[in-house]
Amino acid sequence: MKTQYTAEEALQRLKDGNARYISSTQNPGDVSQHVREETYVHGQHPYATVIACSDSREIPEAIFSCGIGEIFAIRVAGNVINETQLGSIEYAADHLGVPLTVVLGHTNCGAVGAALEGHTDGHVGVITKDIIKAVKGTVDPTAASRRNAMAQAERIRTVLREHCGFRVVSALYHIENGTIEWLD
Repeated sequence: MKTQYTAEEALQRLKDGNARYISSTQNPGDVSQHVREETYVHGQHPYATVIACSDSREIPEAIFSCGIGEIFAIRVAGNVINETQLGSIEYAADHLGVPLTVVLGHTNCGAVGAALEGHTDGHVGVITKDIIKAVKGTVDPTAASRRNAMAQAERIRTVLREHCGFRVVSALYHIENGTIEWLD
């Protein structure tokens, strides 16, 4: 069974959830035993895939006021897209019928900061080299985070173009106040 939402409806649900998040002190997402049992028996039917940074301050389920089974979250430092993330996105679209993918960058991102400082050694270098390509010489950290999210979204669009009805958008989460800036 595929999700019952269109990409536009899914995007509006995320926007509404973020509005609830900004004004709340607790996550109103449903994590009840009933939902755990329901998703165990009937499977997951998320309405959106969210690619977010691994940063502990950027929790997609909280930011969008979601409970169990509502979003398909993929977390990786710098929200960079490689073959593994592409496979997860493709799975969500093909097998779960998820109509919307959001690449969610954030302010004060350590991976973007490391890229701007030129750290390209070790395994972190795999991430920062992708970010350096994406930000194309941008030096302002917030502008670089925006540019990185948009570039990663474009990579998804380019590589997974054959998925009709599958929408990809980029956004920037402002960790200082909880708001989402929708970039496209």
